[in-house]
Amino acid sequence: MPETEPWEYTLHIPNDVRGVTVSRRTLRLILTLHGLVGLVDTAELLATELVANAVRHTKGPAALRVRWSAGVLRIGAWDADPEPPRPPQELAALGEAEEGRGLALVRACADLWGWQPLTRHGNRGKYVWCELAPSVARPLAL
Repeated sequence: MPETEPWEYTLHIPNDVRGVTVSRRTLRLILTLHGLVGLVDTAELLATELVANAVRHTKGPAALRVRWSAGVLRIGAWDADPEPPRPPQELAALGEAEEGRGLALVRACADLWGWQPLTRHGNRGKYVWCELAPSVARPLAL
């Protein structure tokens, strides 16, 4: 059973594609330890897409942020590039394309998603996030 108290984790990763795997495995462990096993598969997919975008499309460090509050899981990725992400296309329109599916998958599988620029304390970049609520059973939209 999920916990009722809020919690939050941040994992800082270098600009290295291996950080995607580290992020995914760390997220699985966090969710399992907090009793959110039912969200693991979808959350892993979403975190993988968000972190992969942060690592592949920017030159600086990145971070995965995972937060549980008021019965909602928020997964986000920070990167040092302040440019907004490209708007996601419809999954059906992408066909068998090997690129450009990340945010389309996020939009299809998350309850809510968005992004915001960050300019606090001299830091620049953006934070792309999505939310999942465990009360909604959802198949992966692949």
